[in-house]
Amino acid sequence: MTMKLTLDPLLYYWPRQQILDFYTAVASWPVDVVYLGEVVCGRRHELRDADWLALAEELTAAGKEVVIASQALLESSSDLNSLKRLAEKGGRLEANDLGAVKVARDLGIPFVAGTHLNIYNGPTLDWLAAQGAVRWVPPLECGREAIAAILAEKTCTIETEVFAHGRLPLAFSARCFTARHYNLKKDSCEFRCLNHPDGLLVSTREGQDFLRINGTQTQSAACHSLWSTLPQLQDMGLDLLRISPQAHYTGEIIAAFAAQLAGDTFAADFARWNPEELVNGYWHGTAGIKFEEETA
Repeated sequence: MTMKLTLDPLLYYWPRQQILDFYTAVASWPVDVVYLGEVVCGRRHELRDADWLALAEELTAAGKEVVIASQALLESSSDLNSLKRLAEKGGRLEANDLGAVKVARDLGIPFVAGTHLNIYNGPTLDWLAAQGAVRWVPPLECGREAIAAILAEKTCTIETEVFAHGRLPLAFSARCFTARHYNLKKDSCEFRCLNHPDGLLVSTREGQDFLRINGTQTQSAACHSLWSTLPQLQDMGLDLLRISPQAHYTGEIIAAFAAQLAGDTFAADFARWNPEELVNGYWHGTAGIKFEEETA
């Protein structure tokens, strides 16, 4: 079977109309699963719960499987209550925090074990499957061999989804790095993330691109991509590949992956789509900042 393509939750803070326009376009893209919701920061309110649910209905009507994603750090009762409301009406949940696992279990709804749950062995995956997980996303630093070892060790039946293209969400903090950059407090951040639709690039003193800061989230400076390893991914029998939204060219990137998976030709132009360059070191068991060409 051809692997399905999925669209990661929007990790950046965009103006309301830009978000709505983006998901209107998504409805016609060759992507099978769309993850909706706020993962990074509970202060981001360009879209409210009702807006996410309306988008879920529109995308479901367009033939997409919709999954509501939880925040990676559920910091307050209001975060938890908002997640419960979305989960009750959304149908399927991506749990990025153990609190979200409990919400899904209590509601009796299937969930995706997100990458931020940090699943590193078969017994952990089996336990999550027993709680109701029907799909899992390996930790982003897990490479080909590590994922194969976990799959060999598990005993449950569960789908495997791999983060295939996007700037890697490496870590989260209770502190807002973007607010700190502007000498502001988190609770009075003036929503400066709106100024950085692809995160704020951080360089070393030597001028080397190092990281991106995105509110409470730290990302890779470069774009992680498994584009060159697609034949290998297919041979592994993985079920889904995830593409992370960026401010420009997301539709073109998805079209390229879809064409490649279908055996069609597509003039991919990653030099234009991701001028920050591509990396894939984690997949090959080395430093994530590296890029290795696929060998036969």
